[in-house]
Amino acid sequence: MAEALARHYGHEAESAGTHPGSVVASNSLSVLKELGVSTEGLRPKSIDEIDTIGWDMIISMGCGVECPALPIAEDWGLEDPVGLPIDVYRSTRDTIIENLHRLSA
Repeated sequence: MAEALARHYGHEAESAGTHPGSVVASNSLSVLKELGVSTEGLRPKSIDEIDTIGWDMIISMGCGVECPALPIAEDWGLEDPVGLPIDVYRSTRDTIIENLHRLSA
């Protein structure tokens, strides 16, 4: 969700995880589409698949994972909503949006 939302609000972004799933959670896609956010091309990626050099900042969503090799600028402390009701996905989406607006201010 974070990658799609960041791009939607005009940021260059790429997201990845330490243990990515095989598909993007259907509830993630649903709550993004509710706001007209493009989900085209979204796919789970491992942090080993992306270039972590050259970004203005690297943000951790939290989810109880630490990445000691990455220069994490902020940790948003979000819980992973996988397997939870769609309202949890909406809340996570809305928190990501609030944080993106805060960074843009």
